[in-house]
Amino acid sequence: QVQLIESGGRLVQTGGRLRLVCEASGLTFSSHAVGWFRQAPGKDRDFVAAVNWSGNRTDFDDSVKGRFTISRDNAKNTVTLHMSKLKPEDTAVYYCAADLWGTGTKDPSQYTHWGQGTQVTVSS
Repeated sequence: QVQLIESGGRLVQTGGRLRLVCEASGLTFSSHAVGWFRQAPGKDRDFVAAVNWSGNRTDFDDSVKGRFTISRDNAKNTVTLHMSKLKPEDTAVYYCAADLWGTGTKDPSQYTHWGQGTQVTVSS
């Protein structure tokens, strides 16, 4: 059974840093692109960042470029979202998702497996 488990979300002040980790099990992790998405209350689930299956291509939403980075460790079956210079508008539930042989698309419908999410709250 495939599981994606996000961790690392918490309350942080504006300008602070967080590291979100997505740990996968039950799938061939190195064959999957992993994306991070976020959903604020009353809003759609939006793309944040992604890394392709081989790890040589990443993509970021314009709102987080220069502030967030993404990395993967296939030996540990993890993808980490490194978040810095956090803003109140980054407050949301953050989800990771996996896409077999994916390129790291921004389209959430391309991702087959999803985690349960982790809450990030940035106080002003």
